[in-house]
Amino acid sequence: MQISKEEILKRANAITKNTLMETLEIEMVDFGDDFVVGRMPVNERVYQPDGVLHGGATVALAETTGSFAAEILLDLKSFFVRGIEISANHVKSVKDGYVYATAKFIHKGRTTQLFEIKVTDDDDNLISHCKLTTISLPRKK
Repeated sequence: MQISKEEILKRANAITKNTLMETLEIEMVDFGDDFVVGRMPVNERVYQPDGVLHGGATVALAETTGSFAAEILLDLKSFFVRGIEISANHVKSVKDGYVYATAKFIHKGRTTQLFEIKVTDDDDNLISHCKLTTISLPRKK
């Protein structure tokens, strides 16, 4: 039986209870064969002191989205995913609305995966450009 896209997104978002993702209100909203989209509201929870989106919150959104992209490729009963490197260039400030992280594969390896992640605002302006490397490791039995 094939699981629907809506069910996969529902399950992905359900496992964020009591995590940073819940605190920042990050949710996965779409995915396809070569991309995953996550979003996060821009509000006082993610501000830096001068009232704009904090770069660290942006990076948390990017890593969460890229990690979810890596996980949908794997048998999670046998493997788990960890981020091993992330970099970000922040190019524009945001004060409200949502930011969207779109993760696309650059490399789909069995052990390592490399993603380009573009973070945009509600008007599709580029906010940050990120690169994430993840590693897939076997679960200990």
